[in-house]
Amino acid sequence: MAAVRPAPRWAELAAKATVWTTLPSGLWRIAFGFGVPVGFSGQLAEDYGRHQPGWGTVYVIALSALAEGLAFLTVGLVRPWGRVAPTWIPLIGGRAVRPLAAIVPAALGAGILTWLGMAALFGGWSSNASDPGAPRGFALVVMTLCYLPLVAWGPLLGAVTFDYARRTIGRR
Repeated sequence: MAAVRPAPRWAELAAKATVWTTLPSGLWRIAFGFGVPVGFSGQLAEDYGRHQPGWGTVYVIALSALAEGLAFLTVGLVRPWGRVAPTWIPLIGGRAVRPLAAIVPAALGAGILTWLGMAALFGGWSSNASDPGAPRGFALVVMTLCYLPLVAWGPLLGAVTFDYARRTIGRR
């Protein structure tokens, strides 16, 4: 097996940035899950407030943890554990990671996340504006600022995936 070159600095920074893209929206959702109205008003706030905390809280915490965990997997594309599975993982620990086993899901994820980010950026957020209980004013600005970094997740993952593929394909 040929040696794989280390990831360039830009790829390492991009991989680390993916973890930060999911954090603000996760914190916003968790606050919402614990009953903080985070800008919702009227009937919408009452409906959400009536069900929080409870299973909705568990859901938003799980969703936020899942998003953060998936974003963290991007770091594996620039670290040694992206080429050899850590020994503590059952069944595959210590084995070499086949490049396509990392590239295919990462590329699919990058495509889906980029599509979702663009859809949200160019119309998805504004579709809720007609709801009378939706956040307005400063609350809308805060919510938008919390979700806006997610738009970068897909392109960052795509760039890191491209670099991983460039460094690993044909190196086995």
